[in-house]
Amino acid sequence: MPETATAAPSVGTPVTEVLSTAVAALGGQQRDGQVQMATEVAEAMEEGRHLLVQAGTGTGKSLGYLVPAMLHDKRVVVATATLALQHQLVERDLPRLVEAVSQIKKDVPGLDTSYAVLKGRSNYACLHRIRAGVPDDQGTLVDVPLGAMAEKVLELRAWAEEESEQGGSGERDNAPRHTDREWRQVSVNHRECLGASKCPFGAECFAELAREKAHRSHLVVTNHSLLAIDAIEDVPMIPDYDTVVIDEAHELTARVTQAATDELGVSDIERAARRATRWTDGEGDPAGDLEDAAQQLAEAIEATPPGRIDQMSTQLSDALVLVRDAARACLSAFPRESGGEGEADAGRTQAKGMVQEVFVNAERMAAGSQADVLWLGEARDRFPARLHVAPLQVWGPMRDKLLTEKTVVFTSATLMLGGEFGAVATSLGLKPTERVGHQVATTDADDALPWKGIDVGSPFDYGQQSILYVARHLPQPGRDGLGPAQLDEICDLVDALDGRTLGLFSSRRAAETAAEAVRSRLPHLTTLAQGDAQLPELAKQFVEDPHTCLFGTLSLWQGLDVPGDTCQLVIIDRIPFPRPDDPLMSARQRAADQAGGNGFMQVAATHAALLMAQGAGRLIRTTSDRGVVAVLDPRLETARYGRFLKASLPPMWSTTDPTLVRQALKRLGQA
Repeated sequence: MPETATAAPSVGTPVTEVLSTAVAALGGQQRDGQVQMATEVAEAMEEGRHLLVQAGTGTGKSLGYLVPAMLHDKRVVVATATLALQHQLVERDLPRLVEAVSQIKKDVPGLDTSYAVLKGRSNYACLHRIRAGVPDDQGTLVDVPLGAMAEKVLELRAWAEEESEQGGSGERDNAPRHTDREWRQVSVNHRECLGASKCPFGAECFAELAREKAHRSHLVVTNHSLLAIDAIEDVPMIPDYDTVVIDEAHELTARVTQAATDELGVSDIERAARRATRWTDGEGDPAGDLEDAAQQLAEAIEATPPGRIDQMSTQLSDALVLVRDAARACLSAFPRESGGEGEADAGRTQAKGMVQEVFVNAERMAAGSQADVLWLGEARDRFPARLHVAPLQVWGPMRDKLLTEKTVVFTSATLMLGGEFGAVATSLGLKPTERVGHQVATTDADDALPWKGIDVGSPFDYGQQSILYVARHLPQPGRDGLGPAQLDEICDLVDALDGRTLGLFSSRRAAETAAEAVRSRLPHLTTLAQGDAQLPELAKQFVEDPHTCLFGTLSLWQGLDVPGDTCQLVIIDRIPFPRPDDPLMSARQRAADQAGGNGFMQVAATHAALLMAQGAGRLIRTTSDRGVVAVLDPRLETARYGRFLKASLPPMWSTTDPTLVRQALKRLGQA
């Protein structure tokens, strides 16, 4: 299995020279790991070999790949998972890199420093929808929105017009604050879009202008989902490129899975049928037939228990076939497009797009492919149960449609699980290989793609800066949430530090229970729970008051960056294995077992290791940070898989002594 590389290869000076200039321009400090990463990435791009780079927080990995990407002689795509990183690249790193490169551009003939951002169509405001009106459920285009969200929709429209006049991007990220429902009133998805050639505002279209700029640019910044749609689902979204750098690569398989997951609910079918009514013609009542099929599916869903569907009942199978066939007939009943530019063409296109989506999803579900996992979600509050379908695995499509066609550089702070790259490499479509020395991870096997894995280290001294405390004396977590012993431990740890605590919990209920206990026993502290307000507001409060605790779930495990004294204790309530009733993860675990592997280690333990590494990574964000990661699950010490999980964490000093940890926290609180 591949291990950590210890020395950077010797590559020509342009990469290191540009990197040094760029780091100075950004006011940063060049680190050995950053130089090693840049030279390795440049070599991988030149040789057309896949590369996995683990680069710890603070390494400066964005410049470690942007510099060789800028110097590469062909177009490079950079794909990120989060909007925050995308914003950092486009608004901060790339402009300063271009400025730095311009200083030595004369020494690099033909250097192209152009770059662009590219997102899915629904991330841009649609001028046709704004100027022609918002279709209602019957497909009528109304000029003025009605109801409670009217004021916000009008504000978004005015913003979009101003963006158009001033040459702005029309991107959702730059829009006034809004909800998903409000944004849908000023945007369209790819099926609803008229197309640039038919739209009267095609020449001004934000999405089309973004695509045109991307086609003129050397470096294109996009997201994991759009990359998946372009490369794996064969829907051309990104201009042709030679290499892709995938940052936050630990999230890639989840994002690709998400992009390839479809849903179907009775309300989707009914709404599509209503919208189709005024546009369809021919014999019979195809829109009415589609609505009748929706009723048949509603009855089948009512008779189906929530959860994974390994074998469809005859009733559910027949209902899906009925919906599929009714949607196909409805599509055939739409008249040919007139080529006009008016309300009729917009309404018809959008109505047809809705029916097309119903058809595609029903067809996929009715097929019952072994490559897919089908499940019925539970009804919640006002939201009825919906069918979901997702790919059983994504490494095959990634291997066949991305890795065999392009050079791919994967990078993240957490790519080595259990101390090796093998688990992540397998999930990405790269086969684990035999060890070749301690640096190169390639193989001569016919069906294996050459790749290399390197760990460029971290600027942090985890052994000196942090403690990993495993509360071995606590009982093993049960299904009923936090017990008295865990709540006592949480309150004692928080009290010792007097706040400054980030609690990462496996469920919303556990987070709320812990928050209530701390509020009750330590009323002098401010204790916040996810859901009390929007995450940015909670993070702001957490940073401003050191005597604060913030407790939450998944979005805090991966999405919170609070360096300094704000966070000196991270509590993890239990090892974050996927829920046993998780339809997709349980199906993947079973498939791994059936293939002769260890489904628990390959799926459940790998999932938990990744999340734990991300969660523990919230603690040390700068070279001056100090603190404790407290894991309240004794299985990290007692179970056989505990060694694998601990090897996936930063190399913190480890203890199971509760007295020692409380003393350390008190010293931190008094510092």
